[in-house]
Amino acid sequence: MSVSFLRRTARPVVLSVLGLAASLMAVAAHADTLSRIRETKTINLGVRDAARPFSFLNEAKQPVGYSVDLCLAAVDEIKKELKLPELKVNYVVVSGAERIPKLQKEEIDLECGSTTNTKARQEQVAFSYTIFVAGMKVLVPKGTRVESLKDLEGMTVAVSKGTTSEKLFTQLNSSGEAKMQLVQYANNAEAFKALRDGKARAFPQDDALLQGLASKEKALDALGLASMAFSVEPYGIMMRKGEPRLSEVVDRTLSRLYSSGEVQTIYKKWFETPALSIPMSRLTRDSFMRPNKEAGVAMLLGYSI
Repeated sequence: MSVSFLRRTARPVVLSVLGLAASLMAVAAHADTLSRIRETKTINLGVRDAARPFSFLNEAKQPVGYSVDLCLAAVDEIKKELKLPELKVNYVVVSGAERIPKLQKEEIDLECGSTTNTKARQEQVAFSYTIFVAGMKVLVPKGTRVESLKDLEGMTVAVSKGTTSEKLFTQLNSSGEAKMQLVQYANNAEAFKALRDGKARAFPQDDALLQGLASKEKALDALGLASMAFSVEPYGIMMRKGEPRLSEVVDRTLSRLYSSGEVQTIYKKWFETPALSIPMSRLTRDSFMRPNKEAGVAMLLGYSI
């Protein structure tokens, strides 16, 4: 075997090893969000602009809401964990379709919105303990009956892009259970407007979000929730996968809020107001008593969403 042959074969091996080492170093550099937060003294929170009462912009265009308060409690715990008296909170508004990509690209560190923990999403991201359990229903004009799938037959249905409701109703439509005319909108606000303007006859989404939208727009006299529930939607604070330190801090924060009863005060602040009244459901209460990370279930289809 010649020396030149050894040189030719050794070089690709060396380059491969160096390339692998560089890749591992890059992964390590981005693997620990808490270390970066300590260095930059900044944490990026993903928030929604109109997911009332979980995460929305108030009249001063400041992010507020139930999920935002829970995330800020976690930020306080991160300060203690990292011994950082000062930690800048940078808010980033995200839509339903872009929340996971922005998290994966490290543009946000925690997503503080109304995101359902699903089996499919668990393959891409991590979730905190459940913070709220919603049920997917449809918002319809008062007097419109939706007690079964067949009642949706032939209806124009507004769906919000990147949501579990879009995914579920697309599956229901494809299955032939009920043939609907699905029209996709960029976000909940646009889908809701389509319903109000008469361009759609139904708007499926999590019940608490629908009630929040209708109360804000003072549309509760004209619109109402149909009785039929399509799925169980447990919400969680979303994080990147492979972040055990950050996940432990967030879950520790929620456990403390749950066990101390402080979460009850936070809940009442956002769900029991003059404009909006959403009593705490048994499933939400159980999640506080027994913290868990169970995925949502599409009851009509009989499997996780």
